[in-house]
Parts: sequence; structure tokens; C-alpha cells
Amino acid sequence: MLKIHGIARSRAFRCIWAAEEAGLAYEVIPLGFAPGFKLERPLAINPNNKIPALEDGDLVLFESLAINLHIAGKVGVPLMPTGNDASRVLQWTLWAATEVEPHVMRWAYNAFLRAPADRIAAEAVLGKEATDQRLAVLESELSGRDYLVGNGFTIADLNLASVLYGSFVNGYDFTAFPKVKAWLARCLERPAAKRARAQREG
Repeated sequence: MLKIHGIARSRAFRCIWAAEEAGLAYEVIPLGFAPGFKLERPLAINPNNKIPALEDGDLVLFESLAINLHIAGKVGVPLMPTGNDASRVLQWTLWAATEVEPHVMRWAYNAFLRAPADRIAAEAVLGKEATDQRLAVLESELSGRDYLVGNGFTIADLNLASVLYGSFVNGYDFTAFPKVKAWLARCLERPAAKRARAQREG
């Protein structure tokens, strides 16, 4: 059984969703946050002392998107494609981590995550401007297809959609990106996504 250390109201949500999509048995080992986004207690298995972390038998992993690639790899197609499409999955996963997440989180911290007194409106604006540039790329890529890789949903879609999840449910303006908005809705309304979201949103 997979052991996912964290709580659904964190990046562990991504791993819970992946486990649900994969149909693998998992247990969430609860570990949440104290004030200031600090962990409630140390997480010895992650040298970064962050959540999530995964235990899969003797394997211990950190970094949520890497954990998801591992989970998808355990079940293979269609969640984790083969051949060139496997490389495309890696491309989109790294793009989510390096091109999208830093900017969308800059917006998020200053739009809803931090206490109102700690938010900086100008930072939210800059975060949204940078995120919109990436969403324009994604809008173009989705112009001829419903999903990122091949003809169906893969872990690439899950990884990117989970990075954008917080913005989607917290008022980000996707008006200029209708294909992105429709793709996000398709991903986040999947049965496995709904089960993971019920843990996070409940």
C-alpha cells in the first residue's frame, strides 16, 4: 500500500488524485501546517522537511510531481504512455513545475492564501500576468485536441491540472483561455478527481 504523507489541503492532493486514477490502495498519513506554512512536526523521510512524501515499500520519494510519475509508472498505459508520448509526459510535467507553478503561486499567495493584511496586490498582478503568458501557450496547444498527450487523459494532464487547481477554484479569470478552462473542467470533473477533491474540499 502506498503511504502518502501530508494532507489533502496541500500538494499531497496531487498524489491522492494520482493514486485514485491509478486504482492503487493508499493511506494518507496526516501531516498538516502550523501558522506561517510551517509543518506541524518534522518529516524525517523528506530531507526538505516538506509534504508530500511517499513510501512505496522500500522506496521513499519526495516532490509531488515525481511521486505522480512513479504512481503512473506502476500502472502504465493509459495513465503513463510509452514511447515518444512518455517523453511528452515528462515535458509537460516539467513545464508545469518550472513554467507555471512559480507564477500561479505568486498570484495565489497574494490573492487568497495569505492573510489579507499580508497580501501584496502588485505581486498578484505580476503573478497573473506571467501565468497568463503560459496559459496562452497552453491555449494554443489545446486548439486541436482535448488532452495534452495522445488522445486521452494521462498523468501529464493530472500534473498540470493539479498545479492549476487552486486558481481554478479560487476565482482566477480564465476568460481569455476558453480551451484551457474547458480542459481543466474535464480533468477536475473526472470521477477520481472528484474523490480526491472531496477529501480536499470537505
